[in-house]
Amino acid sequence: MRVKYTSTKLACYVGYVVQAVINNFLPILFIALQDVYGLGYEKLARLIIFNFAAQIVVDFISPRFINTLGYKNCAVISQFMAALGLASMFLLPQIMSNTYLAIIISIIFYAVGSGMMEVIISPIVEILPGDNKSGNMAFLHSFYCWGQAFTVVVTTILIFFFGFNRWNFVPLVWAVIPFINAIFFIKVPIIEPEKENKMDSFKDLVKSKRFVIYMLMMVCGGACEIAMAEWASMFAQKALGVSKTIGDITGPCAFAICMGAGRVWYSLVAKKIDFKKTVIVMSSLCFLCYITVAVCQIPFFALLACAICGFTVSLFWPGVLSEGAKEFKRGGAVLYSTFALCGDTGCSLGPWIVGIIADRTNLNFGFAAASVFPIIMILAAVLLIKNKDCKI
Repeated sequence: MRVKYTSTKLACYVGYVVQAVINNFLPILFIALQDVYGLGYEKLARLIIFNFAAQIVVDFISPRFINTLGYKNCAVISQFMAALGLASMFLLPQIMSNTYLAIIISIIFYAVGSGMMEVIISPIVEILPGDNKSGNMAFLHSFYCWGQAFTVVVTTILIFFFGFNRWNFVPLVWAVIPFINAIFFIKVPIIEPEKENKMDSFKDLVKSKRFVIYMLMMVCGGACEIAMAEWASMFAQKALGVSKTIGDITGPCAFAICMGAGRVWYSLVAKKIDFKKTVIVMSSLCFLCYITVAVCQIPFFALLACAICGFTVSLFWPGVLSEGAKEFKRGGAVLYSTFALCGDTGCSLGPWIVGIIADRTNLNFGFAAASVFPIIMILAAVLLIKNKDCKI
C-alpha cells in the first residue's frame, strides 16, 4: 500500500509558519518595548542575537541527538519547545523583577524549538518520494514567508487590540499554533533516514572549497534576509515617519509577501535555470535595494525597495540548502545542521550590525553597512562557477 504524505507536508508547512512567528513577531513589538521599558536599538538588536545564538547552539549539537531520537520525536519536541517559549514570554515578565532577563529566557526556550525545526523539517520533506527536490524545497520555504506576512498582520492587530502595556498577551496567542502542530506531528507518517554510518563528517565536508563557499553563502543569505526583515518596521516608522500600522504592512509584510512569491516562482522554474547565475542577478538587485533604503528620502521608494528586497533574497536560503545537499549527497544531518548554523549566524550578524550602527548614527547607515552581504554573495557565486574541480 502506497503511503500518502500530504499530512506530513502540511505539518512541515505549519512548522515553517511557527518558525516565522518565532523570528518575526518580536520586532513588531520593538516600539512597544521601547515605549514601556525604554530599550535602545542595541538592546533590541541583542534580543535578536539571543534568538539566533540559541538556534546556532542547537544547530551545532543537533546531529548528536537526531540519530538517537529520530525525526518524528525531534519534530514533536521542537513544536512543544516553541509553544513553551511563547507562553513563557506571557508569564515570566509578570513574575520576574528583571523583565529584560525574563524576555531573554523566553527567547531561548522558543529558539531551541526553532533551531530543531531548522535542522529537521527540510530533510523530512527532502526525503519524501518525488522529483523536483529543489522546487519542493523552495515551496516548503515559501511557507516561512507566508507565515512572516501573517505574523506581521496578526501581531499588528493584536497590539492594536491589547495596547503596548499588555504586549505580552501577543506571544500567548501565538503559542496555540505550535502546541496544536506538535499533536499533529505525533500523528503524521515520517520517513526516518537510514543510519548515517557511511555519511561524511564535518571534517570531511570542509575539505571541499565548494562546501566552504556554500557555508559562506548561507551566512550572507541569512544576513541579507533578516537584516531587512527585522528592521523594516522600525525603519518605516522612525526614519520615514509613517504610522506603525502603515510601517508594518508596507515594510516587513510586503517584504515577506515578495519573498514568498519569489520562492513559489523558484519552485516552478528550479529545473530550468542556473542557480549560481541567478544568485548573481538576485544579489545585485539585493545590493541596490539596500542602498536605496539607505539613501532614499522618499518614503514610497524606500518602502518599495524594502518590499523588492524580499524577492531578491527569496532563493538564497532554500536554493543554497538544496544545491549543497544535491552536491554533497553524503552530508546528511551534518550538512543540514552546518548550513542551518551558518544561516543562523548570518541571521544574528546582519540585524546586529544594523542595530549597533544605528545606535551610533541612524538606521540609514545601518542598512548601508549591511549592503556588504549581497556583495559577498556575488563573489561566492562567481567562485562556485569558476571552481568546478574541488569537490570531495
